[in-house]
Amino acid sequence: MRTTISLCLAAAAALSLSACDAPGAGGTRDSIRAVGSSTVYPFAKVVAENFARSNPDFKSPLIESTGTGGGIALFCAGVGPTTPDIANASRRMKKSEFETCQANGVEDVIELQVGLDGIAFASAQGGIVMNLTPEIVYKALAAQPYGEEQTAKTWADVDPSLPAEPILVYGPPSTSGTRDALKELVLEVGCDANPAMDQLKESDEDRHTQICTEVRSDGAYVDQGEQDNLIVQKIGNNPKAVGVFGYSYLEENAGKVQGLPMNGVEPTYENISSFEYPGARPLYVYVKKAHLDAIPGLKEFIAEWTRSWGKDGPLAKIGLVPSPSDAMARNLEAATQHTAMTGDEFE
Repeated sequence: MRTTISLCLAAAAALSLSACDAPGAGGTRDSIRAVGSSTVYPFAKVVAENFARSNPDFKSPLIESTGTGGGIALFCAGVGPTTPDIANASRRMKKSEFETCQANGVEDVIELQVGLDGIAFASAQGGIVMNLTPEIVYKALAAQPYGEEQTAKTWADVDPSLPAEPILVYGPPSTSGTRDALKELVLEVGCDANPAMDQLKESDEDRHTQICTEVRSDGAYVDQGEQDNLIVQKIGNNPKAVGVFGYSYLEENAGKVQGLPMNGVEPTYENISSFEYPGARPLYVYVKKAHLDAIPGLKEFIAEWTRSWGKDGPLAKIGLVPSPSDAMARNLEAATQHTAMTGDEFE
């Protein structure tokens, strides 16, 4: 069935996706549909707007902010007009997600690293100021820091050098790639600063993951949903609150919020591009190769991304940090040659 679906889609002309006898493949679609990361969303919207202006014969792409995890789940559900053509992601696709794609007939997936972003910690202009570290953030936000009861009520409880203000952090939900990156780049790093936790990783990986990445649910960390702009509003209205979101939102709202340093390093364009800032991360776009010839404008939309992600491109103007030159060259080749992932990327 998987081979039949792929061959059918590859041979389909525009508007003929319904010819494939695949589950949920009824109906037709003549516009591009992308789902996924709220962090990638504003960049994808700019690419979509420029694409629409440059290609008036094609319909404007539909870009949905569903969160990275939710977007990849929709993307990997199968092929056909009821499934998205693109998944935007603020982290790399997981091996388990790739395997789900394969099992559901999404056999050829094109991976494009479209640029870099950073997980920025921020407060309101004139608000609380702290020099954070992964260890401080972990101790403040973990449900069970190092396996013990969470008792910290104020930042000073975590570190006496910090303000004696209540811990209140607005951040992304569990479905967000930003939350995944927060876990991997900050919480786990802070957790593993404890030698016992580093050893636990070897002896009981599941327990290690729970202790190191589970966030407290007593109101000190507030899941603000897939709306990073709402986090900006929340901290803008509360000078004692801290927000967690993509660097691009910090850049976009520089007049309202201020970045908090991590390990003494400010979340700036230069520090993210050099990976000196601890929260730096790549951003991705995943494309179904089987849809390239079936969805009008999909190839041209990918080409629009490649014209947009450079240092002098329109995305840099709204906060995207361009990938290093070698990575950009590799991804330009993947975008133009439509090179699919092999699975070796997860080795």
